[in-house]
Amino acid sequence: MTNRPFIFCHMLTSLDGKIIGKYMSTPEASAAGGVFYDLAFGDTPHYRHQGWLSGRVTTDDNFTHYKEPALDENAATVPEGDYVAVTDAGKYYVSIDPSGRLGWESPDLSYRDTRAHVLEVLTGRAGNSYKAFLRRLGISYIVAGEDELDYDVLLDKLKESFGIETLMLGGGGVLNWSFVQAGYCDEISVVIAAAADGASDSPALFETAGRTSDAPKGFRLISAEVKDAGSLWLRYGVDNDDTDNNTDDNTDDNE
Repeated sequence: MTNRPFIFCHMLTSLDGKIIGKYMSTPEASAAGGVFYDLAFGDTPHYRHQGWLSGRVTTDDNFTHYKEPALDENAATVPEGDYVAVTDAGKYYVSIDPSGRLGWESPDLSYRDTRAHVLEVLTGRAGNSYKAFLRRLGISYIVAGEDELDYDVLLDKLKESFGIETLMLGGGGVLNWSFVQAGYCDEISVVIAAAADGASDSPALFETAGRTSDAPKGFRLISAEVKDAGSLWLRYGVDNDDTDNNTDDNTDDNE
């Protein structure tokens, strides 16, 4: 097992397990969203973590809004390896972006009352112009794998280079499932809103894509608590003893 942070997957879902959709406009989902935020980002959070990790599509949906990166194709060649711009951020936002496609405009982002330094996770597929773009903005990046994401390298660097001892895994569904399947998720935390919209094409808490498998996985209930507006907070332990954690799943186009 790699020298890695403790990883918990923390998500808000509808009653039918969807992580996005029209249900989010309901008062019940709004109240559940407050519960979700307070548990991991509030003044007295249950989970005290140094960063949270999401995939490319989740990042575009919430922060970069599908902007194109301002690349200079004639940029000077950057040094090999990682770029560590900030080593002592109170929070890091870790974005899985293997090919280098996200159009950041700032090295920091805000999520409600939380401020975080952006930390991009690239592979060898990311070009020099994109790395130069991140350096101009003062955005840290890690290179984890040549063609596919290398989980061991990623998690070791997050802990050793950035001091992340506890990491929140925050979607999307393919990324969540790939971490569970690879044996790198230690706890599942789900806040279920008392709402649904019945959509059949909305992404769920866990989803398969690419090399991820639909082999079933059981979980161990830790606790269940009723929260605001009929929401429910469920915590599950994950048994990773029999999990194959050698995976090179590509989450670039799915998360």
